[in-house]
Amino acid sequence: MGFNHNKSVTFRLAQASKAMRARSGSHLMRIGLHPGQELVLKVLSDADGRTMSQLALAMGVQPPTVTKMVTRLSAQGYVRRETSAEDGRQARVFLNEAGRELIQSVDKAWKRLEREAMAGLAEKERKKLKKLLKQVEKNLSISSTLDDDTDEEADPETPDVPTVSSVRDLETA
Repeated sequence: MGFNHNKSVTFRLAQASKAMRARSGSHLMRIGLHPGQELVLKVLSDADGRTMSQLALAMGVQPPTVTKMVTRLSAQGYVRRETSAEDGRQARVFLNEAGRELIQSVDKAWKRLEREAMAGLAEKERKKLKKLLKQVEKNLSISSTLDDDTDEEADPETPDVPTVSSVRDLETA
């Protein structure tokens, strides 16, 4: 018996992620940004003057990805790079005034996307979904470090019985 991906939770998650990225892209395009660039601006608004490595770590992407985004944002006049005073080999990235002003538009785009994505869900369902997605993220982050020797077939029709630790994790998340 083959794996019916259409009925799997992970397939639905992937489809929702693609739809979210596309919708986010349309909102961001209106304010002149590409998906991912808004996160650079938000991370810098939290702590301006980060190195490229710090930005990559905060965003969960590879350094070349950050370099490309920062180069584009710099060309648009939203950020500037400065050589680090402590280490001349490092560049620090700072928001320009135009970048600071754009943060409000980014926040509006994210709020709009959140409203659209959560339409029809009650507050209790939203909170539960948030907890469940945190657990999925944690599971996938952990699984990348585990041995991939086991080739157990999961049946998406039959949910696993949660372990005590997974229930406890969900309750404390």
